[in-house]
Amino acid sequence: MFTVEQIKAAHSKVKSGADFPSYIQDIKSLGVTFYETFVTDGHTIYYGTNGYKTTSSAKYEALTIAKNNSNTNTRP
Repeated sequence: MFTVEQIKAAHSKVKSGADFPSYIQDIKSLGVTFYETFVTDGHTIYYGTNGYKTTSSAKYEALTIAKNNSNTNTRP
């Protein structure tokens, strides 16, 4: 299957948004079927076939996410 290091190597080729479709094709060819990135700390779980998955490290300290929006600004 694939490793986080292989995915990082594919991502290192991305220099602009125009490179993103090639990046997606590269990670698909590695076997990535989908991935989830978490806002709380920036880690990503990459999924492959037959239940395979691998997880990247957190990119930053965990953020506290409010359960309720207390924003009173109600712009249309």
